[in-house]
Amino acid sequence: MKNYRLILFAAAACLLPALFARAESGWLDDYKKAQQEAKASNKFLLLDFTGSDWCGWCKKFDKEILSQSQFQDYARENLVLVEVDFPRPGGSRWTAQPAELKRQNQELAHQYQVQGFPTIVVLDGDGQKLWQYDGYFPDGAAAFIAQLEKLRKG
Repeated sequence: MKNYRLILFAAAACLLPALFARAESGWLDDYKKAQQEAKASNKFLLLDFTGSDWCGWCKKFDKEILSQSQFQDYARENLVLVEVDFPRPGGSRWTAQPAELKRQNQELAHQYQVQGFPTIVVLDGDGQKLWQYDGYFPDGAAAFIAQLEKLRKG
């Protein structure tokens, strides 16, 4: 029995950091709160429409761009980050998503006419859309940041 508990504890210890990694890296899921923060801090609002637990291109985009220290450093200074997630029914994150969050995410996807994942939408502090990129961004973190910088100078 002790070995069984030890195995469960070890498994939980390994999984918990992954579950909270997005939250700890500054990602929000409350759009209204994020918009208020963007306006107050004079930052852009970046919405990441994702199927975090099933979309291969979303996972690749997260790994190759959003999780890179270069992007995270840039985001800390210039962006308010919002994950607009559409986990697969029955998937590990689905049960944790409250009905209100699910409704908010569906409304945002409708508002910005999101047809697939990943989709990135960048807004100014007043909620005006500045840029939308549908699909995987293939050119890496530096090119993604360069695109965001064009918006700042535009």
